Amino acid sequence: MTERKPPGVDFESWVDKQIRDADARGAFAELPGAGKPLPSEVDGTTYDELWWVKRKMAREGFSVLPPTLALRREAEDALEAAAKAPSERVVRRIVEEINVKIRDVMFRPPPGPPLGLKPYDVEAVVRQWRERRAER
Repeated sequence: MTERKPPGVDFESWVDKQIRDADARGAFAELPGAGKPLPSEVDGTTYDELWWVKRKMAREGFSVLPPTLALRREAEDALEAAAKAPSERVVRRIVEEINVKIRDVMFRPPPGPPLGLKPYDVEAVVRQWRERRAER
């Protein structure tokens, strides 16, 4: 643990002294990326203050979407999964599960952009699934 700031010593000079002492001990010598420039954006976009947050989120596979946008993505994924389902029973289950979530958001809108979705017509999705299956 670091030592306490002595009374009467300016906070900034006390911190500067601790940094100088640590540097003299070599505490900063083996840091990853030492002596290298910060990575710049490759695509030529303007500077983004939150570049490090976005990079960390990407590195850890974490993303944050507003609830309605996350549900839109989930609904698209559900339709794709229904199209690839092995049986009509599975198609119905997938569509009915996503419809429950869509109805919940319709009746209790969360913060963020509007959902812009209605529950899917289960029979229409099953009919499309049958047609695609018949084409094979």
